[in-house]
Amino acid sequence: MSHRAPSRTAIPARTVHRRVTVEGVEVFYRESLPERADAPVLLLLHGFPSASHQFRRLIDALGAHYRLIAPDYPGFGHTRAPEDFTYTFDRLADITEGFVDRLGLTRAALYLFDFGAPVGFRLALRRPGLVTGLVVQNGNAYEEGLSEGARSFTALTPDTPGAERTILDLFTLEATRAQYEGGTADPSSVAPEGWLLDQYFLDQPGRKQAQLALAYDYRSNIAAYPAWQAWLREHRPPTLITWGTGDPFFPEPGARAYLRDLPDAELHLFDTGHFALEDHLPEIAPLIADFLDRLPS
Repeated sequence: MSHRAPSRTAIPARTVHRRVTVEGVEVFYRESLPERADAPVLLLLHGFPSASHQFRRLIDALGAHYRLIAPDYPGFGHTRAPEDFTYTFDRLADITEGFVDRLGLTRAALYLFDFGAPVGFRLALRRPGLVTGLVVQNGNAYEEGLSEGARSFTALTPDTPGAERTILDLFTLEATRAQYEGGTADPSSVAPEGWLLDQYFLDQPGRKQAQLALAYDYRSNIAAYPAWQAWLREHRPPTLITWGTGDPFFPEPGARAYLRDLPDAELHLFDTGHFALEDHLPEIAPLIADFLDRLPS
């Protein structure tokens, strides 16, 4: 039987907020406590410039029936990293892998959104036996999924004239808000708390330098696309794709490209932007519930 998102009169799931230490990083995470001890697990991997708080409404909607776990990466949200932490996508994956071990997770579906795709695919390549399925939401793994703006941005290096200023301009309140509202059919449907909280964390000491380092390292993800695609072809994980077609960074062709390697994947397109859960949660949450119900244990 499928578990639908609860009605507006239902009591949402109990969510706890905890920390564990992984390689000297104090990882903050939020986790739902479902009714069943053997409930399917969904590891929610957030994007830039956000953190686990971007999933709080999804956790409320589905957490009574599924174990939803959302960590903050180093350099994001409430997680605290040592001053000498090296910010690369490999290191974000290292900490996420250690986090999985600390929680004793042996089987989980992965929610891949934005930065969550490079983190999640690295984890999948290292731990293929962990992955029960993929929920891909504007998480790119294909060259055709990069807009011209994204290609230009990810081509920047420390030696590119004006590169640092170009990247730092992305960390302003105006740019953060635009990532939430851009591409949406109705910007008034996007609550301001998300982008305001993101900006609060971006403005904390050391965070902009951490994000600058990750921006320069993004090219490592593009170089890894062939390996990720080969993993998809080899393992054929059950996959649900929900995609905002107005995403200025990762346009619709990136969603359709998954079907080349995963012809049985379920694809749903929405008239919205990058943060599709912000204004399409009522449509997306039931799709995720049905998908999780169909996964092998």
